[in-house]
Amino acid sequence: MEQIKQLVSEINRLHFDFSNDYFETKKIEKINLSKTVAHVPALHVYKYRLNLHESVNDYLMTANIDIKYFYRVKTSESIDDKMARFAAREDQYPVNNWLNDIFGARIILSAEEINLVMDLLDDWQEELGLKNWYLREKEGCRGLHVYFKNKSDFYFPWELQIWDAKDLQSNIKNHKKFKRNFV
Repeated sequence: MEQIKQLVSEINRLHFDFSNDYFETKKIEKINLSKTVAHVPALHVYKYRLNLHESVNDYLMTANIDIKYFYRVKTSESIDDKMARFAAREDQYPVNNWLNDIFGARIILSAEEINLVMDLLDDWQEELGLKNWYLREKEGCRGLHVYFKNKSDFYFPWELQIWDAKDLQSNIKNHKKFKRNFV
């Protein structure tokens, strides 16, 4: 559990460092992401995504992480798809509630380890600055999703997905099937 806590802590630190370096330099306009998609220009999202894509490894190389993990930066096509789907919804939600995975990391654990993590998340919320988490079972994908926001409505949240090893192949198959419709 100590390695998992270390990973969660480091992702949160990297999220804060990157977000602070990106949003607090006054080089770009800060936009409140607690607004709906109609109030958050796509160009703002694309610039963030491109900067993150180009520099994330600089931040990850400084991380103190001793557990195997995987990561990705969401493609601009996937962002377009997600923004279009949420803009078309009758119920509008704040952008930072659904565009919360431009950066996403994944780890694979056993069911027992996932249960231990779930038991610890309440304690880690304040200590590690977590936004929220939930166990997702949708479209054949199962996993614990943990979000980092660092208490700012101007920072795009980041995501950590924790997958059960027994769900790995079905999650990959269903992710390709349901999450890559834009291709």
